[in-house]
Amino acid sequence: MSIEQHIKDHQNLYLKMLEESVNMDSPSKNKHNSDRVAQWYANQFENLIAGGAVKMIKNKEYGDFLRCQIGDGDKQLLLIGHFDTVFPMGESEKRPFYIKEDKAFGPGVYDMKSGILEGFFALKALVDEGEFPSDRSVVFFINSDEEIGSRSSKQMIMDEARKSEAALVLECPMEPDGSLKTSRKGCGRYKIIVEGVSAHSGVNPQDGVSAIEEMAVQIQRLHALNNYETGTNVNVGVIKGGLGPNIIANFAEAEIDVRVQSSEELNRIEEIFKEFKPVSDGATLQITGGVLRPPMERTDGIEELFEQAKKIGEVIGMDIKESGTGGGSDGNFIASCGVPLLDGLGIRGGHAHSPKEFIYVHEIPKKTLFLANLIKSLKI
Repeated sequence: MSIEQHIKDHQNLYLKMLEESVNMDSPSKNKHNSDRVAQWYANQFENLIAGGAVKMIKNKEYGDFLRCQIGDGDKQLLLIGHFDTVFPMGESEKRPFYIKEDKAFGPGVYDMKSGILEGFFALKALVDEGEFPSDRSVVFFINSDEEIGSRSSKQMIMDEARKSEAALVLECPMEPDGSLKTSRKGCGRYKIIVEGVSAHSGVNPQDGVSAIEEMAVQIQRLHALNNYETGTNVNVGVIKGGLGPNIIANFAEAEIDVRVQSSEELNRIEEIFKEFKPVSDGATLQITGGVLRPPMERTDGIEELFEQAKKIGEVIGMDIKESGTGGGSDGNFIASCGVPLLDGLGIRGGHAHSPKEFIYVHEIPKKTLFLANLIKSLKI
C-alpha cells in the first residue's frame, strides 16, 4: 500500500481522535487538565506507531511535556507542537467538536490539536509502509505552554533544536492560501509605570505632578517608533491610572507589545526603552519586561529547506508557497539556535483563538501526506 492510501484509509480514525482531543479542555494554566491531555497524547503515540517511545517530562507549574521519538539514525529531525489552548475550562462542553460540510469545529481544532495528530499519522504511515528513513531519528516535542510564551518549555525546545539538523513546526499555516511561514517577527512585552504627585485638581493643582500627563507623552514617543516599512510595530494596548477626575493622578501604567523583523532591530528598540526618561519635573518612570520571542529571520538554511519543500510538494500536486507573519511560535526559539526550519505545516482552516475556529476536512490527507514526504525526503 502507498503512503497516500494508508493516510486516506486512516482518516476516520484521525477524525475520531481529533474529536476526542478537542473535547478535552487544556488551558495553558490548568495543570491538572493539561497533565491528563498530555497522558492521552502519550498513549496515542505509543499505540499508533510501532517502535515509538515517549518520555513524559514533568513540569511543576504547567502541564507535563512529551518527547516522542521514532528511529535511531544519526540525523535528528525535530517536530514541534503544543496542546494547550487559549480557551477556559468548560469551553468544549459549551461547543464540542462537530463537522459541518467540509469544516471541523471546536476549541483548539486549528491551533493546534489537528497539527499534532497530523504528525502522528504521517509518522504512522511511514513506519507501517516501511518508508521511514533509516538515516534519521524524529523527535516530536509537544509542550503545554506555547500560548503563554512557552515559559517553562523554551529551554528544552532550544536544547532539542541544537541536537537537530532541521525542524518542522506543525502550527497553523498562513491563510487564505495555506502558505508556509518562513519568517516570524520577534516580540517583546513591556510595562511602563509612572509615579507623579497627587493634588486637588481645583484647590492646588500646581502642587501636583500628573502621572497621566507624563504617560500621555511617553505613549506618543512609543507610537512614534512604529515603522511599517521596516516591520517594527509598537502598540500600547492597556493603560490605567488615577483615582478620580478631581485628583491630579499620582500613578499610571501602560502595557506595550513590540514586534520586529530582525534581531538588530530588536536590540535597537531595547536600547531606546532603556533610555526613556520622564519629561515632567517630579515624575518618575520605570520600565519592566523584555523579549518574549526572538525574530525568526529567513536565513539561507530556511530558504534551502523551503525550496526542497516546494519540489516535494510538486511531486504530489501541491503548490507550496511561503509567507511571513507578525505572530510568534516556538519556531522563533528554534531559529535563534541557528537551526533551519519550516513553520505553518498544520492543517488549513481559520479563525484561530476564536469561537469560529475550524479546519478543512479535505485538507487532512493532503497535508499529512505532504508532511510524511518531508520527513522522508528532506535532505538534512
